[in-house]
Amino acid sequence: MGRGKKPLLEKVEIKKIAAEGKSLAYIDEKVLFVPNTVPGDIVDVQVTRKRKSFLEGFIVKTHKLSALRIQPFCPHFGICGGCKWQNLPYEKQLEFKQQEIIDNLQRIGKVHLQNIYPIIGSEKTQEYRNKLEFTFSNKRFLTREEIDKDISIDRTPAIGFHVPGLFDKVVDIENCYLQGNPSNEIRNFIRQYALENDLSFFDIRNQNGFLRTLIIRTASTAETMVILAFFYDDPEKRENLLKALIRQFPQITSLMYVINEKANDTLTDQEIICYSGKDHIFEEMEGLKFKIGPKSFYQTNSGQAYQLYKRTRELAGLTGKETVYDLYTGTGTIANFVAREAAQVIGIEYVPEAIEDAKINSALNQISNTTFYAGDMKDVLNEKFIAHHGRPEVIITDPPRAGMHPDVIHTILQAGPERIVYVSCNSATQARDIQLMDPFYQVKAVQPVDMFPHTHHVENIVLLEKRTEH
Repeated sequence: MGRGKKPLLEKVEIKKIAAEGKSLAYIDEKVLFVPNTVPGDIVDVQVTRKRKSFLEGFIVKTHKLSALRIQPFCPHFGICGGCKWQNLPYEKQLEFKQQEIIDNLQRIGKVHLQNIYPIIGSEKTQEYRNKLEFTFSNKRFLTREEIDKDISIDRTPAIGFHVPGLFDKVVDIENCYLQGNPSNEIRNFIRQYALENDLSFFDIRNQNGFLRTLIIRTASTAETMVILAFFYDDPEKRENLLKALIRQFPQITSLMYVINEKANDTLTDQEIICYSGKDHIFEEMEGLKFKIGPKSFYQTNSGQAYQLYKRTRELAGLTGKETVYDLYTGTGTIANFVAREAAQVIGIEYVPEAIEDAKINSALNQISNTTFYAGDMKDVLNEKFIAHHGRPEVIITDPPRAGMHPDVIHTILQAGPERIVYVSCNSATQARDIQLMDPFYQVKAVQPVDMFPHTHHVENIVLLEKRTEH
C-alpha cells in the first residue's frame, strides 16, 4: 500500500476491541483501527491515516452488524465521544476491560500474575458522574449527515462537549445521561436564558464571546456546585444570570464564577469567586466527610470510588500498627479512609492546595494520625524523608496516567515496604512500573474496578509483596 491516495477498504471484518474505545481489524498484516465499531461488524472503511504498522479510518458503509451490538440509549452517541461503548452490553464492556488489564500486565509488565479477581462493575451505569464540564460555543457542531444534505442549516450556539480531536467544535447537548439532576435542567436553563437575553457564546477560534465554560458538581449529600466561567466581565449581565440561576434552582448550594481571559479553559490558576452559598460542597463515604472546593480533585464516580478505596484498604492488609505512605495523595481521600486502621499515614502530593484540603479533611473527621506534605514526589520522597518519618510497612501509590518517575520507584525500593498497593487509571504505565519492581516485589493480587461505564477507561489495583529472597 503506497503513500499516495488513502484507500477505501471494503467488507472489513472487525476482530477485536482495541485501546481508547476503538476496535481493530487486520489488513495485509497491518492493524486497522476503526472507531464506533464492535467485533463482528463487517464494514467499508475510508482510511484517513497510514503508518508503517497501522492504519486508521472511519465507517462509510455497514454490511453486517455484530450480534454483540445493542441500541445506544443516548441520541448523541457516536458524535460527542463521551460514551463510546454504549453499543455494547455492560457485561461485555467489563469482559473487555478485565482482559485489557491482564494483557497489559503480561505483555508490557512481563510479570507472573496470581489472584486475578473479577472486575467490580458499577452499580449505576447511567447518571454515575458527580462532575461534568461543558463548553459554550457560538456555532454548534454539524454532523457529517447534516453537511451531506447540502441545505442551509441553522448554526445555533451550543453548550456541550468538544468533538474528539477537534478543539473548536462543540456538540450541543440536550440531555446527558452521565450526571443526575439537576445537571441537565441547569445547563438547558442557562442556554435558554442566554439566547433570550442575547448573551454571546464563546468563539473558541477567534477568542471572543461572554459565556465560556460551565462546571456542575453534585454530591451524595444532595449538595450542588455550579461554576460559570466568563471570558470577560460584564457586571450587569453576569449578575442577572446568576440571580436567575438562584431563583430557578434553590438547590444550588454553591454558586461560583470566574473571569477567565486566558487562551485556555483551565481554572487551576484562576481566582474563583463565590457568588452565593458556600465555596465548597461535601461528599460522604463510610461516615467520613470530604470537603470539595472548586479546584479539588475527587473521583468522579462516588459509588465506585468507595469500592476502589475499600478494596485498596483490604489489599493493604492493615492491622492498626503500620506506618503507611500514601503517594500522590491528592486531597487525602485514601489517606483519611485508611487512617483508622493504621498507626500513622503520611501523604505526599504535588499540588499545595490539595494538601491543604487533605489537612482540612483530616480535621473535619477528627483524624489525628495523618501528616501531609506538598512537593514533587521525586524531590520530597528521599532517604532523608524516610529516615525522619520511619520506614513504611505499606506504601499506597495512586499516580497520574503517566505513572511513576523512575526516581520515585527507586526510592520506594530503597524504603523496602512489606507491601505496595498500586492503584492506577492506566494499566499500561502501571505494568511498566511493576516490571521495574519485579526483581524485588511479586504481584500477589490484581483487582480491576470499573469507574466509567460505556467508556474504555478502567482502574486497577495491584498488590505487590516483597520477595523473600531479598
